[in-house]
Amino acid sequence: MPRNPQPERPVVSRWFAPGRINLIGEHTDYNDGFVLPLALAMGCTTTLSSAADGWTVTSAQTSDEVRVDPSGLADRPEVPDWATYVLGALWLLTDDGVDVPPLRLEVDSDVPTGAGLSSSAALVCSVVCALDDHLGLDLGPAGLLSLSRRVENDAVGAATGGMDQLVSLRGEAGNALFCDMRDLTSEPVPFDPEASGLTLVVVDTRAPHRHADGEYAARRDGCEEAARRLGVTALRDVTASDLDDALSRLDDEELRRYVRHVVTEDARVLSAVEIMRAGRLDGLGPLLTASHASMRDDFRITVPEVDTAAEALLAAGAVGSRMTGGGFGGCVIGLVPSDAVDAAGDAVRRAFAGAGFGEPTVFTAAPEAGARPVS
Repeated sequence: MPRNPQPERPVVSRWFAPGRINLIGEHTDYNDGFVLPLALAMGCTTTLSSAADGWTVTSAQTSDEVRVDPSGLADRPEVPDWATYVLGALWLLTDDGVDVPPLRLEVDSDVPTGAGLSSSAALVCSVVCALDDHLGLDLGPAGLLSLSRRVENDAVGAATGGMDQLVSLRGEAGNALFCDMRDLTSEPVPFDPEASGLTLVVVDTRAPHRHADGEYAARRDGCEEAARRLGVTALRDVTASDLDDALSRLDDEELRRYVRHVVTEDARVLSAVEIMRAGRLDGLGPLLTASHASMRDDFRITVPEVDTAAEALLAAGAVGSRMTGGGFGGCVIGLVPSDAVDAAGDAVRRAFAGAGFGEPTVFTAAPEAGARPVS
């Protein structure tokens, strides 16, 4: 009996996956909460082709070429950190029983590292999508997300909550992505600030991340401990109306602050979605500013550079501003009247100069599509 013809696999697979900005909803993803990110124009492109033997990876951002013999995760060789993000999916697929052939993977990213714009998720998602295409895995949306998350969590060892990979894979042009991180569902929400006379301004403070890995883990552990003491699965289960009671049941001031941030931040995300659906983007500003204050005072993840940038944007006329990303450095966003964008950028640069900080990078952003093939 003749076999059903199999789809012809591409000789070369080339996939782009974007970085992201999180409009609001910081450190809520690993608490099963809500987030509202958008995909950026900048991202990473992976070009994948067959090879004669082994797995070879290169990056346009380094001079390294790394070649390894195929293996699973447990017996993987030592490689540079950046190559772990590329090879992680190959190791995991091998462990899953996939016969991964010899391959060459070339990656090229324009997402600045350390800026809180999720350069790592852009890299991982572009690799996973290219592998899915080239090997004919047919992973589907859920499988792509699962493998991308496993690369960062299991291969790299980064305790990320999944938001970054979700929006990199599923982002939609002209929309932010409202994500429920408990069931990993997502829904596009129109985000067109220009229609309201506003522009999304991004300030890359270029501040070095200070103790980011350890502090991120400490807050995640603290949130999990608070949930355990409160008898809930995750802090998402504590609603705004429950907050005072929950706080009264905790005798650890640090855990009280963590709970207050997560619960109020979830509420701010839900309010933001309502405002955006109604097309009242000027009403988004106070939520952004309140989010920043919560990250600064309760979660304590800001640094002087990001506080200075947020304050300078507000002083220059932004309707709202906040740090975006995991904290301890990175970027600040502001919704700025479109006719005041240049002045706002100048104000931030003056504030940085006055504080003795290095010069920041200021640019504008709009929501773009998620991962896609590149011809």
